[in-house]
Amino acid sequence: MSSPATPIPPPSSVLILRFGAMGDILHTLPAAAHLRRTLPDARIVWAVEPRWAPLLAGNPAIDRVLPFPLKAWRKNLLRPAAWGELRTAVRELRAEAFDLALDFQGLIKSAATARASGAARREGFLPAELREPFAARFYTRCLPVNRRHVVDKNLALARGAVGGEARPAEFSLPLGKISEKLPAGDFLLASPFAGWRSKEWPLRRYAELAELSWSERRLPLALDCAPHQAAEVEALAAQATAGAILAHPSSLDELIGATRRARAVIGVDSGPLHLAAALGAPGVALFGPTDPARNGPYGQSLRVLRRAGQPTSYKRDAHYAPALEQLSADEVWQALSERLDATRPQFAVVDTSSWKAGV
Repeated sequence: MSSPATPIPPPSSVLILRFGAMGDILHTLPAAAHLRRTLPDARIVWAVEPRWAPLLAGNPAIDRVLPFPLKAWRKNLLRPAAWGELRTAVRELRAEAFDLALDFQGLIKSAATARASGAARREGFLPAELREPFAARFYTRCLPVNRRHVVDKNLALARGAVGGEARPAEFSLPLGKISEKLPAGDFLLASPFAGWRSKEWPLRRYAELAELSWSERRLPLALDCAPHQAAEVEALAAQATAGAILAHPSSLDELIGATRRARAVIGVDSGPLHLAAALGAPGVALFGPTDPARNGPYGQSLRVLRRAGQPTSYKRDAHYAPALEQLSADEVWQALSERLDATRPQFAVVDTSSWKAGV
């Protein structure tokens, strides 16, 4: 292990470890941009779960996006082919001959992958910052970050590993594509579902919000969801005033396209909200138990609504949090109307639609 007084040569090849999920990938994009600015000639590879690879398509900071389906392998450990696929993936990692592996995930699986890569330097957060502190045993160096928001923590980890000048966060994202399910004119976009129920605003509230938006501004509310959630959203739309709600089951590319086109966004603590923040979309963010200072939308384009005195918890409860249950559609509509009337703020966004995707 290198001591603080030992000069560390800049790495010529870097492995980024952040397998998922969507919001976490987005929160790591500025760190990748910092690595590229600081190490313009280095080879940078990002290992990611395949479902999130479209978020990295065409990113100028990344030379190679390496699909690493750990979830699929873990589900099929009794299948010999899964072990063969895992061994092949590890061989691919080792063939890159990484100088540095940076673990932004902070789990045993990501730290173990860093070690399996053969990288001479394996760096991550201090044990106190890790969800699984044992992961630190796989690192050659743990770096203090002393930041609150996840984006800033990731940037601090990247700067601690390779140096470089501190600059505003940059989010490089693909253009996405526009679904035929979207209206031709302006619309509002909401993604009502999250990783667990206690982070969600009750679905019935979106129906109430849609009625306000439709009656006052003739703005339809597109409810984005995964295809398997479409029936629930379509049932809600069928009960609303005609034209007020439309279901938008989407791919990841279609979600990106819809977020770029939306007049404003309503979100909860989930990947689609962090996508909206990265794209500088105006709107409101509805928070319950999770801490918006740590996990909230980055930047100034989205106004956070959270009840005063709400206790912070990351327990994955299967029921709605009382603070979000009590948040009325009228309150959300008032805040959203203010965002609609305000000048859209500027944000550091890089459009990568013309860039070649990593291979």
